[in-house]
Amino acid sequence: MHQPERWIAHLDMDAFYASVELLRYPQLKGEAVVIGGRRADAPRQLEDGSWRYAKLRDYTGRGVVTTSTYAARDLGVFSAMGLMKAALRAPDAILLPADFDSYRKYSRLFKAAVAEVAPVIEDRGIDEIYIDLSNVPGVRDAVGHDPLGGVKAVAREIKNSVGRATALTCSIGVTPNKLLSKIASELDKPDGISVLTLDDIPTRIWPLGVRKINGIGPKAGDRLVKLGLETVGDIAAADPAWLVEQFGESYGHWLHATSHGRDNRPVVTHSEPVSISRETTFERDLHAVHDRALLGGIMDDLCERLSQDLDRKRYAGKTVGIKLRFEGFVTVTRDQTLKAAITSAADIRRAVGLCLKRVKFDKRLRLMGVRIGNLVHASEVQATPPMARAEPIAAPDNLSLF
Repeated sequence: MHQPERWIAHLDMDAFYASVELLRYPQLKGEAVVIGGRRADAPRQLEDGSWRYAKLRDYTGRGVVTTSTYAARDLGVFSAMGLMKAALRAPDAILLPADFDSYRKYSRLFKAAVAEVAPVIEDRGIDEIYIDLSNVPGVRDAVGHDPLGGVKAVAREIKNSVGRATALTCSIGVTPNKLLSKIASELDKPDGISVLTLDDIPTRIWPLGVRKINGIGPKAGDRLVKLGLETVGDIAAADPAWLVEQFGESYGHWLHATSHGRDNRPVVTHSEPVSISRETTFERDLHAVHDRALLGGIMDDLCERLSQDLDRKRYAGKTVGIKLRFEGFVTVTRDQTLKAAITSAADIRRAVGLCLKRVKFDKRLRLMGVRIGNLVHASEVQATPPMARAEPIAAPDNLSLF
């Protein structure tokens, strides 16, 4: 068997947030657990040593599911689903609040464990990475009569390293490219390894539904099905010219190429962020005047968290922006570019004040966010007095809380 030039792995942590919570509450292993509640939903240990948990049936508000255990997924509860809707499907599921500081800690741990085995890593978020295994020692060795034994052994070593570092499981797909590896990592979840070559495409990839391809969203998926293309194999068998006619030059060619497993994208070990942001959706719509103290506290917290993100990632930024979503899903954004790059929460807060002065608050708010862009490395920013960094910013005339 001729091995491919590249072996690319996609590693996806299994139900990551929920799995981290189960380390804290091991007694909930195997239970239907949903992450996404409020701090008030945290479990309480009673005097007799037993625990009291919030149940999904008792939730009220506009929150969404951050993630869920596999037992909850079996009941139809998935990420990004409204918690009220989830309560209709799994009323007895246990509801836990999210703890992102803990998730970030375990994210760092699993990525460091992988880097000890295979250092060429593309970070794709808190719970997933791509890994270039092409030059890892032993990856091309046959084991017994299995020509893929070496790559399987390396994938197993990575899984074991992640398990030792975090006590968590992950699923790994290994193929000649990123497109197929992303699909393969889902084939044997949870705690699985799937190693595929291009020869496996007809039997392992083509029978899958079209939405299994990363890049085919709900609208494109529905349209493909309406055109009679329900599986990846259906797309592969379609006339490329017809795909272009139906979906346009770029997307049509892309559909044809991806359905045949073609993808030459490299593993990118580092990329500069365009901007860094923080936002939050409220449990209820908030009034700009009646809830001004609450809104002010939320904005203070967002600016503080954004400042911490800048410090951790060693960036500063010159353009501060806000994002406000009002009832009726009307979204408003405003930006303010400063004379010099800033990092402190106080400076970000003052720039936010300038942005807020240019917004009309005639509806209730349901989401608020703050963003900083036009980034530079912190090492490039010279220490300057506050007045040189940003002009004094007065509070908005109509909203002193901001």
